[in-house]
Amino acid sequence: MILDRLNFIENKYEELSVKISDPSIMANQKEWQKLCKEHAELETVVNEYKQYKSVIEEIESSKELLSEENDPDMKEMIQEEIKELTAKEQELENNLQILLLPKDPNDDKNVFVEIRGGAGGEEAALFASNLFRMYTRYAENQRWKVELMSSNETDIGGLKEVVFMIKGVGAYSKLKYESGVHRVQRVPDTESSGRIHTSTATVAVLPEVEDVDIDINEKDLRIDVYRSSGHGGQSVNTTDSAVRITHLPTGLVVSCQDEKSQLKNKEKAMKVLMARLYEMAEQERMAGIAEDRKSQVGTGDRSERIRTYNYPQGRVTDHRIGLTLYKLESFLNGDLDEMLNALITYDQSEKMKAMGNSSEF
Repeated sequence: MILDRLNFIENKYEELSVKISDPSIMANQKEWQKLCKEHAELETVVNEYKQYKSVIEEIESSKELLSEENDPDMKEMIQEEIKELTAKEQELENNLQILLLPKDPNDDKNVFVEIRGGAGGEEAALFASNLFRMYTRYAENQRWKVELMSSNETDIGGLKEVVFMIKGVGAYSKLKYESGVHRVQRVPDTESSGRIHTSTATVAVLPEVEDVDIDINEKDLRIDVYRSSGHGGQSVNTTDSAVRITHLPTGLVVSCQDEKSQLKNKEKAMKVLMARLYEMAEQERMAGIAEDRKSQVGTGDRSERIRTYNYPQGRVTDHRIGLTLYKLESFLNGDLDEMLNALITYDQSEKMKAMGNSSEF
C-alpha cells in the first residue's frame, strides 16, 4: 500500500531531522554529510505527502459542512470547493506515485555521448556533425559543461565519429533516452537533382563511471601511443600524445587525441572505456529482466531507430512515443526540452502501469 510507504518515509525523515541536529553526529562530518544527503532526498516526497494529507483533511471537513448546511447557495459553494480539492488530491496522488518510482542510480551522473555517422557516407557524417552541435547547444542552455574526448572529421566538415562528455547535475536523467539510430531525410548540398536522401547516425549515451563501479585489470589492457593527426592525415602534433587503449577480453577499443598531454589523453580514454564496459554489463543484466525492459522507453539499443529529422517538412518525429514537432530548426539548435520531457513522462507512465496495484492509494 502506497500510504504505508509514505508514512515510513515521513517517519524516516523526522528521525533524520533529529539526527542531523545532534552535535555529536555533526562532529563526524562524513557521517553528518551522508545523513544530510539522505534527508534532502526524502524532503520533496515528505513535503508533497504533507500537502496531500492537508488536502484530504480539507475535503473531509468540507463534506461535514455540506451535510450540516441547509442554505442552497452555501451548499453550491461548498460543493465547488470539494470539486477543486478533489482535483488537487488527484494531482498530488499522481505526483507522489512518480516520486516513489524506483530511482535510476545513474540519473545525477555526467554522461559520455558517442555519435557516429551511419548509412549515407558523407551526408551521414554531416548529420552526425549536426547532432553534435544540437547536443552542445542543449548543454549550453542547461548551463552544463561540454568536454571533447575525441573526434574524427571529414574533409568537408562532417564527423565520422565524435565522443564528448557533458558535465552537469541530471545530465543522464535527461539524455539517457537519446541512445539509438537517428535518421535524417533531406536534400544534400551535393545533390543537383534535388532528390531527398535518407541517412543515419547512431548515438550512445553512457553514464560516467566511478572507479568503484567497475574494476579493470591492467593486464587486460593494451595501450598504444601515436601522433595525433587532423583530416587528410596532416600531423598536428610532433610527439606521441594520442592514446589508443584496447580491452583484450572484450575487444573494445578507445582512442583519445584531443589533449596535447599523453597522460591526459590516457585518463580520458580510460573514463570512456569504463563507461562502455559498464554499459555492456548493464545490457547483459537488463537482458534477463524482460518485463522491466518493456516498461521503459525503447531499449537503449544502438540499432533501434528512435527518431526522424525531416527537413522538407520541418518536422522531427520520435517513433517510440509517436510525437511529432514541427520546429526542426529550433530543435537542431538545442531546443529539446519539449521532446525530452514527453519521453520522461511516457517512461514514468509505463513504469507506473508496470507497478500495478502497488501504486494505488
